[in-house]
Amino acid sequence: MVRSLWTAATGMIAQQNNVDTIANNLANVNTTGYKTETNEFKSLLYQTLQTKTTTAHAVENKPVGAQVGLGVRNAAITSQFSNGALLESESTTSFAIQGKGFFAVKGNDGQTYYTRNGDFNFMMNAQGGLTLATSDGLPVLNTNGQPITLGPNYIANRVEVDATGQLMYPDAKNNPQPIAGMQIGMTQFQNPKGLTKEGDSLYAVSAASGQPMNEATNNNLEKSVIRQGYLEGSNVQVADEMVNLIVAQRAYELNSKAITTTDDMMQTANQLKR
Repeated sequence: MVRSLWTAATGMIAQQNNVDTIANNLANVNTTGYKTETNEFKSLLYQTLQTKTTTAHAVENKPVGAQVGLGVRNAAITSQFSNGALLESESTTSFAIQGKGFFAVKGNDGQTYYTRNGDFNFMMNAQGGLTLATSDGLPVLNTNGQPITLGPNYIANRVEVDATGQLMYPDAKNNPQPIAGMQIGMTQFQNPKGLTKEGDSLYAVSAASGQPMNEATNNNLEKSVIRQGYLEGSNVQVADEMVNLIVAQRAYELNSKAITTTDDMMQTANQLKR
C-alpha cells in the first residue's frame, strides 16, 4: 500500500508543474511574440510482480505478466511555434513576422539571442545617429550580424521597411530608396523547440535547436515576411488553457484522493489487532 502513496505523490507533483505551465501561458496571453507551452508526461519505472513464465506448469508460458507502474514525471515542456495573430500598431518600428523566422539581437553579454517580439524602437547612439533596438536597448542585427545603425541625417519616423526587412528612406522626390546594408536579419532553426528560453522573450541556441540559418544566405529556406506597423500577438488560446487547467485540477484532486484512500486503508490495517 505504501507504493500507492509515492505513485500518487508523483502525480501531484507532475500536475503542479502542469498548472505552473498553464498559469505562465495565461500570464503571457498579451505578451508580444509569446509561444504557448505544453507539458509532456512520461511514466516512471514498472515493478514486476509476476513474470510471463510464472505458472503452475513450468513448461508453459503465460501470455502476459504482472507489472505495476510507479508513477509519472514531466518529460518536457515544449513551446508551440505556430504564428500568432497580427495586431495593428501605430508605431513605425513595430514589426511582425509571418513565417518561421526570428529576429536576431545582441545581448549585453555580447552573445546573439533570438526573438519573435518585434516591438522595436530607434535609440540615439554615441555618434548621434540611430540604432534599431528592443525595448530593453538590445541592438537588432542585420543580415550580416551587425547592429542596424543609421547616420545622424536620418529621421526615425520617415524610415520604412519592406516585406523583406529592407530599410527604406525617401529621396528628394519623396520616393523610398533602400539603405545599403540595412536589412533586418531573419534566422531559422532546424528544431526551434530545442531553443533555450532566456526570459524577456529571448531564445538562445542550444545543441537541440541546431545552428542558426540565415535566410539571406540560405536559398533552401522559405523566406519569412516582415509586416511594418504590426506586432505578432501570442498564440495562447485562452479557452484551451482554461480547459487544460480544469483537467489538471481534477487530476491533482484524484491523486490527492488516492493518498487519502491509502492512508485510510493503512489505518484500517493497523487497527485489525485491536
